[in-house]
Amino acid sequence: MSQDQPGRTPAALQAAAGPRLSSAEYGSDVIVEMLRETGIPYVALNPGASFRGIHDSLVNFGHGQPPEIILCTHEEVAVAMAHGYARVTGRPMAAALHDIVGLQHATMAIFNAWCDRVPMLLLGGTGPMDSDKRRPWIDWVHTALVQGNQVRDYVKWDDQPASVEAFPESLLRAYRLAMTEPQGPVYICFDATLQEQEVGSPVQIPDARRFASPAPPAAGPQALREAASLLVQARFPVIVADNAGRNPEAVPALLNLAELLGCGVVDIGGYFNFPSGHVLDVTAARPEALARADVILALDVNDLASALAARAGRDRVGLELALPPEARIIHVTLADYLQHSWASDVQKLMPVDIPIAASAASVLPDLIALCAREIDAGGGGDAIGERRRQVQELQATVQRPAASPSDGAITRPRLYREMWSQIAGSEWSLVNGPYAQLRSTWEFTQPQQFAGANRGAGLGYSLGASLGAALAHKGSGRLCIDIQGDGDFLFTPSALWTAVHHQIPLLVVVVNNRSYGNDEEHQRYMAVTRGRPEENKGIGIVLEPPQTDFAALARSFGVAGFGPISDPEALGPALRDAIAVVRDGRPALVDVVAPGI
Repeated sequence: MSQDQPGRTPAALQAAAGPRLSSAEYGSDVIVEMLRETGIPYVALNPGASFRGIHDSLVNFGHGQPPEIILCTHEEVAVAMAHGYARVTGRPMAAALHDIVGLQHATMAIFNAWCDRVPMLLLGGTGPMDSDKRRPWIDWVHTALVQGNQVRDYVKWDDQPASVEAFPESLLRAYRLAMTEPQGPVYICFDATLQEQEVGSPVQIPDARRFASPAPPAAGPQALREAASLLVQARFPVIVADNAGRNPEAVPALLNLAELLGCGVVDIGGYFNFPSGHVLDVTAARPEALARADVILALDVNDLASALAARAGRDRVGLELALPPEARIIHVTLADYLQHSWASDVQKLMPVDIPIAASAASVLPDLIALCAREIDAGGGGDAIGERRRQVQELQATVQRPAASPSDGAITRPRLYREMWSQIAGSEWSLVNGPYAQLRSTWEFTQPQQFAGANRGAGLGYSLGASLGAALAHKGSGRLCIDIQGDGDFLFTPSALWTAVHHQIPLLVVVVNNRSYGNDEEHQRYMAVTRGRPEENKGIGIVLEPPQTDFAALARSFGVAGFGPISDPEALGPALRDAIAVVRDGRPALVDVVAPGI
């Protein structure tokens, strides 16, 4: 993932030029010219009449130049691809959304992007706003006043520029705000009449380097000194990291700080934060580590209350913290800079002793220097050694996944071990999947090996986002892996068409338990708590009959399909053959039948 932004360095600023005159013939040409100016590489879209002008300009204005069109069969897939792309690169791509109907199709994917605070440009079309220019029925039913209201509660900013001359500033501001920390999606709606309007006098195209987003806020010196003092003097400090790894620069800095202090690290898994096999990794012993902690350093933790809870589980209410009452909490996060009130994604409000409004990547180098200075001044080598001993003691208590029972069924541990045996020692990336479960089986050592979690938890996200991440990795030689459930897959299976059409290499492993397993567990809980028949938990949830053949479905789109695989002994060969297809530059899908998972 790259967080570089144009215009940040003095050299770039010195090289920046003034505005130039556009060569656009139509309003939509100006839009495409600005997308090129800001470096947007792709526009994912399902075609629509309200942005037909933009579509024409993408194809014919400067033919062969970026942005490249990524054709999708649903707006939710288009936005999810932009989401996955941003997770890997740290930079936005665009998604074009047909007026009211396309925008409403996309809303769940936009909400996912909002919850994850990823940058993207959402380009809408509407109107004509001048009712005298509307076609009967269709232009009326597809025009809103104003269309941005549909998504305003879960985008950073929206705009509907009222003239072609206003297009450049609107797009520059949108890009700048999307990239400013905390990042997020932005929506710009363009009147169809203005898109198709001929340009009279040439429009000025600004130099985008002079409109770069600002550097993230820095931590206050006093707060950093207090944090360093607490960490160095602590008996058993613990670092809890969640979204810190969004910026890869934070990962080696976090590793350096942990080794300097000799303290354990819990990787919550919003992104990759800490190597899974490291001697200071206490992720698998999270409750036990927190129960010993007297100081917690939380790094961009999305849900601090859950991260510090004594136990995990989807039915917990009124969380009991694992921490001792006297434990002090330091939280480094920019979350307070971007909160809306429509959705309760703010999570439970937690007491924090030292709140630091900054990014983890910017704080960690200064915190390391301050801690090192304090250690040098006061010694502390014995205390650091004792911390390391306690961490290793905790690690020894962790129970590893048991071997699969010999009952003939494929279990998660068996599936994960078979996959690891096929990818170990190669370049790979889990672009979607159960990171927390896989950390005990796979060796995660670098940020590129995990593209991040779905914070919005909306079904239909996984396949589109995985394609976007794989698009970002395309040509790198890195094997991209999507592990997802059958229920989620059934929301957007047509994304496979895009995978083949654009030759995006991706390994899709469908964990096919023929059920909406999450909700089956909820119904089991209701049955148990209400004293009702537990055997009824699958009614209205189990996905059979019919039994979907996902491999055959994949082949119908031109994807190499393997399975359905129900024999554990056939799993390894199927994965090996599928991986060979992906390494050859094509998508492949393995349908793994795993009842009870």
